[in-house]
Amino acid sequence: MNDFPFSIARRRPAAAGRGAWAQRLPAGALVAGTLWALAGCTTLAPGYQTPAAQIPAQFSSASPADASQVGELAWRDYFTEPELQALITKALANNRDLRAAMLRVEQARAAYGISRADRVPAVGLGLDSQRTRVPGDLNFTGRPIVSSQHQLGVGLTSWEIDLWGRVRNMNEAALQTYLASADGQRATTLMLVAQVADGWLSVRELDHRIQLADQALATRTEARRRFARRVEVGSSSKLDFVQVELLWQQASALVTQLQLQRSTQLHALGLLVGDPSLSLAPATQPLSALAPLPPLAPGLPSQLLENRPDIVAAERQLQAANARVGAARAMFFPRIALTTMAGTASADLDGLFASGSRAWTFAPSVSLPIFDGGRRQANLELAQVQREQALNEYQQAIESAFRDVADALAAGQSLQEQLQTLRATEDTLTERARLAGRRYEAGAARYFEVLDAERDLLATQQQVVQAEHALLTARLRLYAALGGGSRTLAPLPLPLQKSEE
Repeated sequence: MNDFPFSIARRRPAAAGRGAWAQRLPAGALVAGTLWALAGCTTLAPGYQTPAAQIPAQFSSASPADASQVGELAWRDYFTEPELQALITKALANNRDLRAAMLRVEQARAAYGISRADRVPAVGLGLDSQRTRVPGDLNFTGRPIVSSQHQLGVGLTSWEIDLWGRVRNMNEAALQTYLASADGQRATTLMLVAQVADGWLSVRELDHRIQLADQALATRTEARRRFARRVEVGSSSKLDFVQVELLWQQASALVTQLQLQRSTQLHALGLLVGDPSLSLAPATQPLSALAPLPPLAPGLPSQLLENRPDIVAAERQLQAANARVGAARAMFFPRIALTTMAGTASADLDGLFASGSRAWTFAPSVSLPIFDGGRRQANLELAQVQREQALNEYQQAIESAFRDVADALAAGQSLQEQLQTLRATEDTLTERARLAGRRYEAGAARYFEVLDAERDLLATQQQVVQAEHALLTARLRLYAALGGGSRTLAPLPLPLQKSEE
């Protein structure tokens, strides 16, 4: 069935009719043009201003240094270790969560395209051809009549004249939703980069701890062998051997525990990068020898509003909700639609382009529900509540970002001091273990002193590595909390490849 309301009757107007058609068409065109010009000039959406951020003027844990360059510091420039860069690149290509975020962007872009198409008339070409037979008892002649009807025309159907901004506001809401999804994809990208970096650091921390535990196990294995021999020859007591055996068992259990933790962490990292069979050779260097993550200046809290894509996305969702309020208000006003057609009609197919076969239709319509059971009012209240929810989520995003930065700053300062203390403690315990060993060999002390010194030394060495990892983690979290590298990411993702490719 044709989408355009063509008349099915043959139209062969007389000369007077053709004069009337010529006079009326410019008037209809003038009305349509006037309505087109008026459409989109009015909006009932509330005036929008960016809400004031309820955050302090500066961070309490740092001076207000300029952090505008953090958003321009690409992750490749901050995470300079080649192995880590390769893992991040692999994760950006294969991670499922990131792909889901990109698909949401594509979905929002398609929805925006549909909404944008509603703002312009849909013009189409229609051709109808019909032949009918009417029995004689259904007409005045008493004889059957066979008739033909042929129509050809171009026009538009039920195009809404957007006098109150309903269509424009819905289009604005779709646009802001699309942009919010793109900013959300950028936020997911930054989060993924930080997660991969943290997972890789965790693996390398465990490598260093396993290396220290293996060294302690090797030392205690040799001590266990020597004391077993001493017990055999009677130069040492059974108690000393049991104590050495206990120390060896503790080191062996620690190695097994750390190897299990490394396998678990490696599996989690493989899931992030999209490679379940990911394998990393054990590190040959300590964690402190890896490419450092330099400390960052936090800058002013107000700069978070520009660098954090999740905050930008939350504000765009607020703008979308604000536009939907305007669309809901427009539903209280008359809805005007326009249907037009211009073409030709004839009873004979070869007469479609003959003189006098022109036909046109200009059919505006106005509709306004008188009683709808409170539907429009409820729809407006729903849009207003959704706007308040979007405002609350925007404020929550800002507060959460401020807390992320403040926590990372506090952790960085505290962990730096803690690491210095632990390293000094490690040096002290190393000297204590050396002196205890010499005292035991000289017969001036029991082996208890050696056991305590070695046990404390290994525990402190493990704590030093853990503190080094925690400090690096605090720095990368500060980088992510400040929106590091957000300005180096494309504002909108490229179109995705088809799944079958």
